[in-house]
Amino acid sequence: MPNEHHAPLNKRLIYQNREMTPIQQPEIENFFNRYETRFNEALRGGEPDVEETVNSFAEYFIEASPAGVVAAKNDDQFKASVRQGWTFYKQIGILAMEILSKQISILDDMHALVKIHWNSAFVRKNNTHGEIDFDVFYLIQKKDEHLRIFAYITGDEQQALKDEGLVP
Repeated sequence: MPNEHHAPLNKRLIYQNREMTPIQQPEIENFFNRYETRFNEALRGGEPDVEETVNSFAEYFIEASPAGVVAAKNDDQFKASVRQGWTFYKQIGILAMEILSKQISILDDMHALVKIHWNSAFVRKNNTHGEIDFDVFYLIQKKDEHLRIFAYITGDEQQALKDEGLVP
């Protein structure tokens, strides 16, 4: 259940000699809506704002999945992997990524835990269609008035893609 904690909109914090507004549920919702829009734009063959996607992640971040835990740096290699990821999903038949629900827990004035329930619509090579529902947990931080993902936890994506016949 989402945490309904909302700091007053006029509340200001001082952090490292800078004034900032505490993290708010509406800005988190908007952050993930833009993330979803960029992903779908890439799947449709458009030119999504790769910089905005890259800037959605902290300078360093952590990915945890059944394959293990990876610490990554947000650098040119990561930027290239974002583009490669979009291309990969499109090539295996992913048609759309839709956020079905968001559960937002504000942890403190700068951090939140967000559970996104995604739906991935796809078409197999034999032209049959399907969908995969899955959850991703994101830890986000508000710093310098920007939200950034500093960790995320996923399920076994490769197994789900194999189970649906999208990858060998």
